[in-house]
Amino acid sequence: RFSYRELSVLADRIAVGLTRLGVGRNDVVSMQLPNWWQFSLLYLACSRIGAVLNPMMHIFRERELGFMLKHGEAKLLIVPKLFRGFDHEAMARALQPSLPHLQRIVVIGGDGGPDDFDTLLTTPEWEKAPDAREILTRHRPGPDDITQLIYTSGTTGEPKGVMHSANTVMANIVPYARRLKLGADDVVLMASPMAHQTGFMYGLMMPIMLRASVVLHDVWDPKKAVATIRDEGVTFTMASTPFLTDLTKTVQDSGQPVPSSPY
Repeated sequence: RFSYRELSVLADRIAVGLTRLGVGRNDVVSMQLPNWWQFSLLYLACSRIGAVLNPMMHIFRERELGFMLKHGEAKLLIVPKLFRGFDHEAMARALQPSLPHLQRIVVIGGDGGPDDFDTLLTTPEWEKAPDAREILTRHRPGPDDITQLIYTSGTTGEPKGVMHSANTVMANIVPYARRLKLGADDVVLMASPMAHQTGFMYGLMMPIMLRASVVLHDVWDPKKAVATIRDEGVTFTMASTPFLTDLTKTVQDSGQPVPSSPY
């Protein structure tokens, strides 16, 4: 659990830490992460230094990952050591020799070695460094600067790299939240992957814009999701039809309603 104050401190810390790894303005930081807190913090950190975040689905394997990393000229890649029994670090390191722009792989949940996420980015108090303030203000992106590179699924050909600025994403979120009368008192549940725009926009960006609370689920479990809705007082979620069908069936089968929402 993080307060917004804690998020702000960690985002500054990770942002300065990324520059220590050679990440600069307009550099692409790729990550293949599930809905973990590190995902949200990396977006905030990249936004502070003008880097471009490239989220990739955790289900991608060598073919998709290799294409996207090469096409986007990713400079840094952040992966889990293991997720759902698959060794993402091993796959990333096997691909690295074929990716001339990829300078560093950072691993979450590894053995604490030299490429460990916490060792490099969250444990050192980078935000207290003498040059931290200058780093955090020098390359803040403008509303039309590219902050996100995200790829289509490639079902009819090679995946296409879509470039988004704050304006192109917020143009959707702002009127949507206004129409649904969402605000700081709302609690968002996000189980849709944040490496898709549904999860990214409505589970990461919108709660921050609203100063609302958000609960992230990394592995879909409808019973756990319903329990979360009840325990955390969730008032909003967005998801594809299978997620919503699972939720509805789980509530029906339990015979116990979830708290009602005015929306």
